[in-house]
Amino acid sequence: MRSKDRIAYFYDGDVGSVYFGAKHPMKPHRLCMTHHLVLSYDLHKKMEIYRPHKAYPVELAQFHSADYVEFLNRITPDTQHLFLNELTKYNLGEDCPVFDNLFEFCQIYAGGTIDAARRLNNQLCDIAINWAGGLHHAKKCEASGFCYINDLVLGILELLKYHARVLYIDIDVHHGDGVEEAFYFTDRVMTVSFHKYGDSFFPGTGDAKEIGEREGKFYAINVPLKDGIDDSSFTRLFKTIISKVVETYQPGAIVLQCGADSLAGDRLGCFNLSIDGHAECVSFVKRFNLPLLVTGGGGYTKENVARCWTVETGVLLDTELPNEIPQNDYIKYFAPEFSLKVPNGPIENLNSKSYLSTIKMQVLENFRCIQHAPSVQMQEVPPDFYIPEFDEDEQNPDERIDQHTQDKHIQRDDEYYDGDNDNDQMNIS
Repeated sequence: MRSKDRIAYFYDGDVGSVYFGAKHPMKPHRLCMTHHLVLSYDLHKKMEIYRPHKAYPVELAQFHSADYVEFLNRITPDTQHLFLNELTKYNLGEDCPVFDNLFEFCQIYAGGTIDAARRLNNQLCDIAINWAGGLHHAKKCEASGFCYINDLVLGILELLKYHARVLYIDIDVHHGDGVEEAFYFTDRVMTVSFHKYGDSFFPGTGDAKEIGEREGKFYAINVPLKDGIDDSSFTRLFKTIISKVVETYQPGAIVLQCGADSLAGDRLGCFNLSIDGHAECVSFVKRFNLPLLVTGGGGYTKENVARCWTVETGVLLDTELPNEIPQNDYIKYFAPEFSLKVPNGPIENLNSKSYLSTIKMQVLENFRCIQHAPSVQMQEVPPDFYIPEFDEDEQNPDERIDQHTQDKHIQRDDEYYDGDNDNDQMNIS
């Protein structure tokens, strides 16, 4: 057992200022709410807080096609009418709209997950948190389900430089299809997704029969659930399956996607989980004491998302939080109760004991086909991606400095960086 976990937390206030549109359910503003709630509980004093670097296009192209990355970099709301064919090709539109600062938004949330993986790889922390990440639907060449860049795949690719096997766990109400698809043919990543399946629920994939192919056969695990699953059913199934996965697969690191749309009362969800039930899954994974990268994901009732990820930040810090929410910039969103916990919802649980038993047996049966954890031939570790350094003395003083460069020199009022813990003093190698 580690005596004390070292926890790195990544946040950039700019990630919460983008706007998908008036009627769009994705509200990045929930990330500002989460961060301020974390601050109000003084959790920042127990972690190392870093502003992530903005991922370079060449880093994003480690998974995504270069032409897709270049298009995201180029497209703006004012010019999108000139690229109707490309919008269709790359699946941008109603679900994945073009908005101001779209590419910078992608760079920040992806940069956070990449930085988190690198700090874990270099043993600079035991647990790394990026609540802005977890956008698990994005594909190699297209956007999908409010996701443009798949930061999870990029983070896992970083972890694979140092770890023979990486375990990916997804508790979002939607199937983690983009991550599964990226690693469907390899045994170096095992993907485990617990999600709603059936009734044409997005994205329509994630049947228990989808188990991977070729070298990846049996290394994709899907746990398809029906409406209304509650804490006891979900956590019992989760613990049984994840225990067996870790015992059999023996991963070197774990990536945990904590989509909060599996909570009761979510605008787009249909599960009945309380925050305590959701957080119990995080607590259970933490107890394996493996390098752990934790991200956000879905979640469309903003105040509940902020509550959930704050509680889970506390769980990762072994800190129980008082139920009464302290004063903070977003306190009015938590009226009238101003309480942290959200109870189970009223949706009927359509997951019968026999159904859950069948799913569990189906998943465990597949483990019998895995004799032992796959080994990987030792090879030289590829370097962390080259990030160009800029000599400030050579920069033209008459040129406008972008906001992120300015941030290197000033501390923002809406963030918290404590002295030596400021990542502006950290070189990402």
